[in-house]
Amino acid sequence: MNVNELLDTIEDALEESAGMPLSGGKRIVDVEQIRDYLDEVRSNLPVELRQAQSIVSDRAQLIESANAQAQAIVKKAEERARILVSEAEIVKAAQQRASEIVSAAQTEARTVRQTVTDYCDNMLKTTEETMAENAAQVKSVRANLRQPPRKTTL
Repeated sequence: MNVNELLDTIEDALEESAGMPLSGGKRIVDVEQIRDYLDEVRSNLPVELRQAQSIVSDRAQLIESANAQAQAIVKKAEERARILVSEAEIVKAAQQRASEIVSAAQTEARTVRQTVTDYCDNMLKTTEETMAENAAQVKSVRANLRQPPRKTTL
């Protein structure tokens, strides 16, 4: 039911009850005043409806604008979250790779250290053996030098 139908229904009800007097012979309502009021409402109704429609339209536009802004904010937040997740995945992958590199370097360092140690031990052993041989030769030469010369017979 629209507003005009409602006003017509009210006016019909007033016309039916207009002839019903109270116990003292007075009417319950002044029908003419109500009719005048209803006519005034009818005449102002288009202006008021336009104002109400304008308010509703403005409200709808504000809501639409707010929804658009909210969607833009959500979209931007989702994109930023994707970027952060992507960055976090990159950082995690980099940390994993760095850990692998450090582990490989530590293994290589242990191997090099063992190789150097083995080489140094081998060189030391060889040097000690050579020195022992040289010392034995020096001893032998000294011993030979201390012996008196042999006489040769002809």
